[in-house]
Amino acid sequence: MSTEQALNPCLDVANQLVALCKEGKNIEALDTLYADDIESVEVCGDENMPQVMKGIDAIRGKTKWWYENHEVHGGSCDGPYPNGDDFICIFEMDITPKAGPMAGKRFQMKEAARYTVKDGKIVREEFYYDVSNMGC
Repeated sequence: MSTEQALNPCLDVANQLVALCKEGKNIEALDTLYADDIESVEVCGDENMPQVMKGIDAIRGKTKWWYENHEVHGGSCDGPYPNGDDFICIFEMDITPKAGPMAGKRFQMKEAARYTVKDGKIVREEFYYDVSNMGC
């Protein structure tokens, strides 16, 4: 184990998440790195997609919804940037929504994601992004 990993026990999980995201293996990341009682927090939500969701099945459903409702043309993942049991990644996405007020309008999105790790699993994720075009 490197000195950096010994000082930051969540760094291994962080590096694995970034590697999987860079390979487009987001579902594998959910299946291998997320705790069953994961909590996910978006900037905003509604009755169909709540701002706060709990449990791995809810997060899998949210991820499935994302891919069914967006054409993803490309993207990147930068990081991780660790601090104790937390780390941040910066995601950039080139997407075209398939539904909603932005349907058919291709745009680039940038978001920061903060993850909290406990006992070797991601137990919380929080997303931060510009909502000026999203009606939040």
